[in-house]
This record gives sequence, C-alpha cells and structure tokens, in this order.
Amino acid sequence: MSTLALTFEQSLWFLPLALPICIWVALSDLREMRIPNVAVLSLTAVFLGAGLIVLPMDAYLMRLAQLGIVLVAGFIITSLGLAGAGDSKFAAAMAPFIAPGDYLFFLMLFSLVLIGSWVTHRGAGRVPAVRRATADWASWDRGKLFPMGVALAGALVIYLALGLRAGL
Repeated sequence: MSTLALTFEQSLWFLPLALPICIWVALSDLREMRIPNVAVLSLTAVFLGAGLIVLPMDAYLMRLAQLGIVLVAGFIITSLGLAGAGDSKFAAAMAPFIAPGDYLFFLMLFSLVLIGSWVTHRGAGRVPAVRRATADWASWDRGKLFPMGVALAGALVIYLALGLRAGL
C-alpha cells in the first residue's frame, strides 16, 4: 500500500472522536434507515475542533471547502433520487477527514467497504437467529434500499485506522 497523506497525528486525534459517532450512524441506519442530523452535526463538530489542533490553517480551510463541495454534490445526488438525504449529509460531514492526497484511495476503499457491507447485510438477513435478534431493524424489509450509513461510517473508520500505521 502506498503512503497515505493522512498523518499519524491526524488519525490519533480523529479516530477516537469519530469512532463512536460512526458506530451510532451505522446502528441508526440499520435500525431506522435514517441518519440523525445530530450525528452529522456531531461529526462536523469533531472536525471543527480537532481539525484546528492538528491541521495548519490553510489545510483546515481546504478541508472545510471539501465539506461544502460534497454537501452541494450530495444535494444534487439526493435530488436525483440516487441517495438518501442523511447519507449525503453524512458524506459531507466525513469529507474534511479525508486528506486531499487520499481522494482516490478513499473512493476505492469506500467501494470495497460498500460491497462488503452490502453482502454482509444481505447474508445476515437470511440467518434466522440474526433476524430474531434484530427483528426491529427497518433495514431488513426495505427491498432494494440499503443502509448506506454502514458503508460510509465503516469506510471512514477504516481509513482513519489505516492512518495509525504511519506511527508504527
């Protein structure tokens, strides 16, 4: 694997703060097929605070611009019916955590996590014991709809965890 632009210090700050929010988002999307706005705002707040500590001001502002760009793109994608509003807003909140040199890597990582989480979700939904234990999850009975928050949150957590490798 090539070197990430994400630094060890950035991962060390961002991962522990983003991880609980990502777990919350994934579980909420599985249970309710929605990502709460407060989760999106919480992840944004994590970046606004921790980003000021670990990034130079020019990089910080650039990453805030990423949030705006992804938010506008997400609005268009949602308007076209290609993704849910919560997914688009969460993707925008995630955007500043991705170092500019890692865009392509992150998109490939997200693609793999999306495929893996889709296969896992569909497979687990066919296991009677899993269905009984999670009978209240809305994501089981939504036809072709998929809780994209699982893949988005999972990709962010894996990406931030991979940044810790730089310190090893």
